Amino acid sequence: MALSVNGGGGRTGRRQRGGGSLSEINVTPFVDVVLVLLIIFMITAHVMEFGLEVDVPKVRPAKETALEMPVVSLPKDGLLYLNGKEVSLNDLKPAIVQRFGKTTKGVYLMADRQTVWEVMAQVVAELGTAGFQVNLVTQPQDTPVKGSK
Repeated sequence: MALSVNGGGGRTGRRQRGGGSLSEINVTPFVDVVLVLLIIFMITAHVMEFGLEVDVPKVRPAKETALEMPVVSLPKDGLLYLNGKEVSLNDLKPAIVQRFGKTTKGVYLMADRQTVWEVMAQVVAELGTAGFQVNLVTQPQDTPVKGSK
């Protein structure tokens, strides 16, 4: 007794009817992902183009506030000046309090680049002990130094 499997002859019925293998790509998941990305880009493009608006507080320019705060100058010769007038290190705190009042909290320190670090450190320590916040004055690299050509 003979028994045939798969329609006999070893060939499948599907291959006989279709004539070839199924080689189509399912693009539905690809289209779904592309549409989701398109929606995300459409929503975020507005924020990326214009940025976030932040309303920062308005303050006076630094030039105006520099005139109101004490400026301690320390040239390379080691002498100490308070707003252009020579003062000793021991008399620095009383001179600041006398000239600017007890409410002064900060001091600008402008030191020459060739000033000995030890002298500058003593001035910073004295101002810190007196309770002042020391702000070091620097100059941007692209601006010319006064008096040089």
